[in-house]
Amino acid sequence: MTLPPDIARLQSEMSAAVRAHWKAFLVEGILLAILGLAAIIVPPLASLAVTIFLGWMFLIAGVAGLALTFWTRQMPGFWWSLISATLAVGAGIILLAKPEQGILTLTIVVGAYFLAEGVATIMYALEHRRELSERWSWMLFSGVLDILISAMIIMGWPGSAEWAIGVLVGINLLFGGASLIAMALAARKS
Repeated sequence: MTLPPDIARLQSEMSAAVRAHWKAFLVEGILLAILGLAAIIVPPLASLAVTIFLGWMFLIAGVAGLALTFWTRQMPGFWWSLISATLAVGAGIILLAKPEQGILTLTIVVGAYFLAEGVATIMYALEHRRELSERWSWMLFSGVLDILISAMIIMGWPGSAEWAIGVLVGINLLFGGASLIAMALAARKS
């Protein structure tokens, strides 16, 4: 398969940029891996940090949404935009005022997400098992794993709120950091 000249040039430029800045990727990867390990070791603190971060994100997005809504009040959908921005401000204030209760709610949302994602992944795997040859079984396994994680979170609630968000965020940060470290080390060698 030959790539169009623009894509080949873009890939070449990306490779050169990664090689030129491999140390920055390495430092970022190490920091992410350390944060991931910390989140896995102390999941309640990580869960609290995530909840507070989301509270600030909702609050900032809501305030910006309110400002934009009033700035463009002549546009259609003013009231819907106003309701949406007000809900975001409200969610942010609630998460910042009562982050412990926010952790409980976010844990249920995460559990529901894993359940829905697991079912969708299983259905996708079964739908495409002919086209994906042996690889569909990995997708099926991933879906079953998502459902098992969901069951652990939902059936263990409210106790699972202590660890679920922190551990899941920690795993994500750890693997993200490890992949950046691997990429940086490969770029250094090339």
